[in-house]
Amino acid sequence: MTADDFHVAVTGGAGYIGSRVIDRLRTVHPDWDVTALDNFYRGDVRQVGDVAIEHVDIRERDRLEDALSGADVVLHLAAISGVDDCNENADLAQAVNVGGTANVAWFCRKTGAAMAFPFSMAVLGDPDEFPITIDQPRDPMNWYGRTKVIGERLVDEYADGAFPAHQFMKSNLYGDHLVGEKVVSKGTVINFFLGRAMAGEPLTVYEPGSQARNYLHVKDVARLYVRSAERLQAQLDAGETGTEKYAIASEQDPSVMTVAERVQSIATEYGIDVDVELVENPRAGEETLVEEFEVDTTDAHEKLGWETQYTIEDAIRELFERRVE
Repeated sequence: MTADDFHVAVTGGAGYIGSRVIDRLRTVHPDWDVTALDNFYRGDVRQVGDVAIEHVDIRERDRLEDALSGADVVLHLAAISGVDDCNENADLAQAVNVGGTANVAWFCRKTGAAMAFPFSMAVLGDPDEFPITIDQPRDPMNWYGRTKVIGERLVDEYADGAFPAHQFMKSNLYGDHLVGEKVVSKGTVINFFLGRAMAGEPLTVYEPGSQARNYLHVKDVARLYVRSAERLQAQLDAGETGTEKYAIASEQDPSVMTVAERVQSIATEYGIDVDVELVENPRAGEETLVEEFEVDTTDAHEKLGWETQYTIEDAIRELFERRVE
């Protein structure tokens, strides 16, 4: 297929990641046709440049398939994300993360469209070997992780012999980005700490505080999806089918307490004094508590040509500078 008739669809296009992916697609590949869908459950972006976000719910198969018609690649980013939201809305999480993903994958199986799908580090539970690799056992500790394991397996089965798929086990996101003049953010841990600091409120760290996470900037993950679409285009041209899986992370895996203390330190440079408080963990038994989180991202670097560009410290400073203006 030629570049000028290549069509990429993004589900979850109004969201934190999806809106940035659309922006990146239009910047890097202005000749590609981009379709974006969302049901606006959380995301509230309605337009990214010249791409209008269509109101489509992935649980409604007929409307979904009409909206995706003609797509060569579907970047499936729509989901009920996060432990708390999935626990509080378990039926919805099942319907969207499992049923909706099945609908997207079934469309791809029927049409031969390629698919990219993120399934999160939450599928691992409490890993006991490092660095983390894509083939480590799945042992989720919460309903969010379980829905993502099921989604992963669905894509494996549907893609077999029918279409090429990329699946991404990605780490914790942070940072924000602009769509026009609108700041798009999400309550990830670093963004949460920053919001507390700007409000002069204590930075509350769940016990024990030593739990490590690997942190990945939203702009870096958006660049990943564009690289994925480019590789999937080549795989479609080659007639390839089946799933490739990638661990997606940065080289930054500090403890939650370390992150809070870094935000606290940088806040003082802007004349903001905040405390850091260790509090009872409401997710006890449902949260990974390892003290290191090194991830092997070799395949993503070698096959996709993807590298991270952002650091936690740079992003924290950028966010403070924007918000104190």
